[in-house]
Amino acid sequence: MSRTNAVLILLLAATLEALGDAIVRYGLHRSSPFARLAIFLIGAAVLFAYGFTVNSPPWDFGRLLGLYVVFFFAIAQLLSWMLFRQTPSPALLAGGALIVLGGCVIAVWQ
Repeated sequence: MSRTNAVLILLLAATLEALGDAIVRYGLHRSSPFARLAIFLIGAAVLFAYGFTVNSPPWDFGRLLGLYVVFFFAIAQLLSWMLFRQTPSPALLAGGALIVLGGCVIAVWQ
């Protein structure tokens, strides 16, 4: 598998995981039991798609985990801001910068 394909799969997996988590969170705050169940089922399907996507390729996931964590963090923060109107604090941005730096070190270190 090419490095580009691996990065794209990791990006897709991180997007699915963060989106699935956001869907479940949204469902937790619905008052109708039917709506809550329907949203939970959608969230479960998205999280299953994440699990399938991240575990299907024959790769050393531990080696790529640093880059995956960077993608997940960035996408989760973007979704938090867009869907839940939660502005990241300076502490979150500083910690996120360390996550990104650490992921870059893991991804490029030979």
